[in-house]
Amino acid sequence: MAHLLSTTCSLDVSSSNKLHFKSINQCSTPIPTSFNMGISFSPLKKLSLQSKRSAKYVVRASAVSMSQEARTQNDSGSQQTTDGASTRKKVMVIGGDGYCGWATALHLSNKGYEVAIVDNLIRRLFDDQLGLDSLTPISSIHNRIRRWKSLTGKDIQLFVGDICEFEFLAEAFKSFEPDAVVHFGEQRSAPYSMIDRSRAIYTQHNNVIGTLNVLFAIKEFREECHLVKLGTMGEYGTPNIDIEEGYITITHNGRTDTLPYPKQASSFYHLSKVHDSHNIAFTCKAWGIRATDLNQGVVYGVRTDETAMHEELVNRLDYDGVFGTALNRFCVQAAVGHPLTVYGKGGQTRGYLDIRDTVQCVEIAIANPAKPGEFRVFNQFTEQFSVNELAALVTKAGEKLGLEVKAISVPNPRVEAEEHYYNAKHTKLIELGLQPHLLSDSLLDSLLNFAVQYKDRVDTKQIMPSVSWKKIGAKPKTVAA
Repeated sequence: MAHLLSTTCSLDVSSSNKLHFKSINQCSTPIPTSFNMGISFSPLKKLSLQSKRSAKYVVRASAVSMSQEARTQNDSGSQQTTDGASTRKKVMVIGGDGYCGWATALHLSNKGYEVAIVDNLIRRLFDDQLGLDSLTPISSIHNRIRRWKSLTGKDIQLFVGDICEFEFLAEAFKSFEPDAVVHFGEQRSAPYSMIDRSRAIYTQHNNVIGTLNVLFAIKEFREECHLVKLGTMGEYGTPNIDIEEGYITITHNGRTDTLPYPKQASSFYHLSKVHDSHNIAFTCKAWGIRATDLNQGVVYGVRTDETAMHEELVNRLDYDGVFGTALNRFCVQAAVGHPLTVYGKGGQTRGYLDIRDTVQCVEIAIANPAKPGEFRVFNQFTEQFSVNELAALVTKAGEKLGLEVKAISVPNPRVEAEEHYYNAKHTKLIELGLQPHLLSDSLLDSLLNFAVQYKDRVDTKQIMPSVSWKKIGAKPKTVAA
């Protein structure tokens, strides 16, 4: 076992796809406080950071060897060895610089878990490529982690690299030795996956291959590790029957069986999630991996107890037509006086949840791990709304704040049913102790006030949808200056 203690190194990812670790004493330049990724694409051909030009990263790895004795779960954030010693449970958050990942990493650290973030920081690059920006100014990952340490005294380790590069992921696993892995590290936007061929291929490659690498890393290096994977309710589509949690019992020609619930993905992004679920289910059966698939609904909000502690911990909030989700987008549109953009008839119904419930659900899944060989599926949302219902709620809340809010119907860029039956079950997390934050007038007021606070940062040119499911083409699309 490698004994790596407070080691800082530079990581060079070159065109040969080999990883080269150097001692800090061999570095000719000081440790950067932020990343400037010089990456060339042809075009987006090597979007997963395998570029022709070399890209420098800094990896901070701090780990000590742990006993290999069997351990039993104790309180939140800690576990107990068979000799009675208590240790902190180690959680690796892949994609920990993103919207859900950052909030989750801070929440788990605050709850006493030992946390490491693994991220290639490419989400920030997407904004640069598409001319987008978060409503909120977000600090570099290094400044975020330093601020968290100064406020709480708690360390969060950082591994910067691409999980599609197995050698990098293997080194991170062997160094940190996670007890649980929370996997947010995927391209998470349906519109992004439908921009053009190169982004569709990137989404499928990054998401499917990255998840496969995580599964192989667990098998090879941490076979008792529990995988908590963020899936999506979008895997199910909008069937004309109730949506169960992962499985459905059916009788056909006199025979009965319990089978995975049918998938009806509606974008190349959603299809990648379906492939992930199948791969994880197979490896649980074949290798005995323990995994929980959290089929998450649409997330709204920006504040958690931890991100509200300091301006450098503030989370990102996307309002554009590529990465922004419905309720967040509507609140920003209301704040700047833009009509709420209802796609088509507005009857599209989905499950929604507050970001505070996202972090709570992940913690619950970690504290109640799946059994070896078990593939669990939880539907992770708290309420169902149609787009029209959300628009009405935002209109009413905006009027209370003196905002003039109106909704308009815009051509639907997606291929989807605009009026449909939707009833999805979501009881398993409630049974395990989830205490949901339901959408209320006070929460909408808070989100609208937050949007008003940062409204000067809104680029109204990014509000209208610009990605069409039917017009996706083979040639890469660029953004006009």
